[in-house]
Amino acid sequence: METEFLMGNEAIACGAIHSGVNVVCGYPGTPSTEILETVAARNTEKEIYVEWSVNEKAALEVAAGAAYAGAYSMVTMKQVGLNVASDPLMSLAYVGIEGAMVVVVADDPGPISSQTEQDTRTFAMYSKLPVFDPSTPHEAYEMVHDAFELSHRYKTPVLLRPTTRICHACASISFRENIKSNAPAGFVKDTMRWVIFPKTSFLNHKRVEARNAELRHIFSEYDGNFVSGSGTLGIAASGVSYAYTKEALRQLGDPEVKLLKVSTPFPFPDELAAGFMDGLERVLVIEELDPVIERALCFVCGKRGTDTKILGKDSGDIAPAGENTVESIMSAAARFLGIKKEPPAKINDMPELPVRPPVLCAGCPHRASFYAVKKAAEGRKAVFSGDIGCYTLGNAAPLDMTDTCLCMGAGITVAQGLHRAEPDAVNFAFVGDSTFFASGITGVVNAVYNQTDIILVVLDNSTTAMTGHQPHPGTGRTMMGDIVEKVDIHKLLEACGVRRIEEADPFELSRAADTVKSLIDDEGGVRAVIFKAPCIALFKPDKTFKVTDSCIGCTSCITEIGCPAVVLRDGMPYIEPSLCYGCGLCASVCPVFAIEGGDECG
Repeated sequence: METEFLMGNEAIACGAIHSGVNVVCGYPGTPSTEILETVAARNTEKEIYVEWSVNEKAALEVAAGAAYAGAYSMVTMKQVGLNVASDPLMSLAYVGIEGAMVVVVADDPGPISSQTEQDTRTFAMYSKLPVFDPSTPHEAYEMVHDAFELSHRYKTPVLLRPTTRICHACASISFRENIKSNAPAGFVKDTMRWVIFPKTSFLNHKRVEARNAELRHIFSEYDGNFVSGSGTLGIAASGVSYAYTKEALRQLGDPEVKLLKVSTPFPFPDELAAGFMDGLERVLVIEELDPVIERALCFVCGKRGTDTKILGKDSGDIAPAGENTVESIMSAAARFLGIKKEPPAKINDMPELPVRPPVLCAGCPHRASFYAVKKAAEGRKAVFSGDIGCYTLGNAAPLDMTDTCLCMGAGITVAQGLHRAEPDAVNFAFVGDSTFFASGITGVVNAVYNQTDIILVVLDNSTTAMTGHQPHPGTGRTMMGDIVEKVDIHKLLEACGVRRIEEADPFELSRAADTVKSLIDDEGGVRAVIFKAPCIALFKPDKTFKVTDSCIGCTSCITEIGCPAVVLRDGMPYIEPSLCYGCGLCASVCPVFAIEGGDECG
């Protein structure tokens, strides 16, 4: 049996490959990104079709079409991506599929790198779709296979919900010996099945409810759901919280307690849960995000008329938000079990780590773009609507150039609403190139159609930088390795009816600021500037910069742009050569021209 040491996301990818997946689509987003990238990297024979789609909705619809034709398909996204994909997925829950389809949605308790702490298990209940919730990377590998099997058997999409700590943990994964392959049979026309009419949905709804009733029974016998231990007190857990609970109980001396592991939160394994609660006085439910299992157990108690007391998030015994940890679970379990927990052994006092807030990289073109707009808008009443990406960090001092940030693509449409409420302000909408393709175009059309007075600022750095430099339609590359024609943002804006479009290099600071000023003065309708400069992490310039003896110590190079490469040394500005990428923005803002190009980059 072959074994590899893999990240959880890599294990999920291998699980899909070994299950015979034919088509994999997704949109990058932490903590899910490496799943699709791993499939692509291991797809050396090009037997699997892999694509980064323009957004999660497109990805899910492509995967659905493939599954209609008998393919085994997989979609990958982070939890907020499920919001984008929810429209087709809700309908697909009724329509179903022919081959098999697994939708991997990586939740982000914390949140660590997301807008929300939404729980995909709750979405599974809402959409009436089965969901698997792995506790370890190896379980994630195995559950991908189980999800494909279930999907094929019941002709339904199936959700897999790893969380950040499962996605990014590493473990030794023993691969299955019976690696499968699948040859799609092709699409069979059947309008009563594939065309979603109201009557069809009514009939399919009844079938879905009957299927889920059957799955509650089947999941009660599923190997991933089980009861261990004994006693009159019980603990129920799922996902990574189960792994934490096992470790917490070990550190508490393995007290007597009955333990329920739930790997399929929906449809909930009612029969197994009822047997688990037989003879129990109280149950502590340990889970992250929503009280899904807690409420399911309360429902089972109410349905069967048992008086077992269920404790968890709703009762205040488990934190309502954020991640669980071994330590937090150990404290909760000790209180629940009446165990006096010894304080942790004191480690030698260590100095606190300095605070390291996220910042735009040294040399990032977005910093120059923000600064150009800031200088152009000086003295004007202006609102800066931001968006999701590296450029969200434009909110930090000293730039202070992000007043709002809601979700992908919202900067463009929020700016329109702000204009309607406050028409005397200049409303700027910032959007990155990848986000523009993902969800910005409809907002531009809306602004043009409704003749809204906004200035669109497209930050085109030729990559999807924040999630790891994935290709997008503007890069001219695909995940299959094909070189294709780039989708031109300028031409798209023209086609949408934007009345004036300018392009500028943000590092040509004076010209860039003048361009924005001219757009401010040219009032009325939608105007746009495309700031084009490649992400500095991909294209490093030739020279670093240095501060010369002409410096007067005014520190404008620090207080104006906030580049992490420019620091104070002995009270004077100093450019750290190991951080400098040679963009020259600091030289552009220096009032006495005391910064100049220095050494060649290595």
